[in-house]
Amino acid sequence: MPIDFAVMYATHDAFRRDLSRLAAAAESGLADSPGVRAGWANFNRQLHVHHSVEDAALWPRVLDALPGRPHDRALMAEMQAEHAALDPALAAVEKGMRRQSADLPESIHKLTEILSQHMAHEESSALPLIQEVLTPKDWDAFRGAMARKQGPSGAAVYIPWVLDDTTPEQRRRFLAAMPGPVALINRLLWERRYRNRRWWH
Repeated sequence: MPIDFAVMYATHDAFRRDLSRLAAAAESGLADSPGVRAGWANFNRQLHVHHSVEDAALWPRVLDALPGRPHDRALMAEMQAEHAALDPALAAVEKGMRRQSADLPESIHKLTEILSQHMAHEESSALPLIQEVLTPKDWDAFRGAMARKQGPSGAAVYIPWVLDDTTPEQRRRFLAAMPGPVALINRLLWERRYRNRRWWH
């Protein structure tokens, strides 16, 4: 049985969506609005959770499955190095937003370039490798680590955040990969709370 990467792809798409919203806000001179600042803060939190759990609970598991495969082990080192390369780019955007500096759009473009290249690399190289060497049980262990890192309050934000501005089919695929009650709780509670925050507005 193959691993279902629907949640991973949906999370990556949410990062791409938020970066587009941030770039549009900066170009319009609205990057200092409360809604944009709150959306940016959530983007940072979601990215930190996503990458810290990959570093702690996914890449080591993949490495353990790669004895005698130096090329593939080098790919895991690249994934970790790409995560680290994001830190100065994130800091530059944060500084630019705080000071409303003229080079903020350029800093956002640089961050978008670095993160987009990393996610494309992960999707084209790391996920096929994971599909080859890990089992669905291994993947479930990684997702369990992610859920523990988020905690209940984090899940209440993460789920509607990912689903924001998705197509019906993208929504269906993402929720199909979630535990049964999630779709109902999200529809009745979490999504309304998320919309009321008016992030990026």
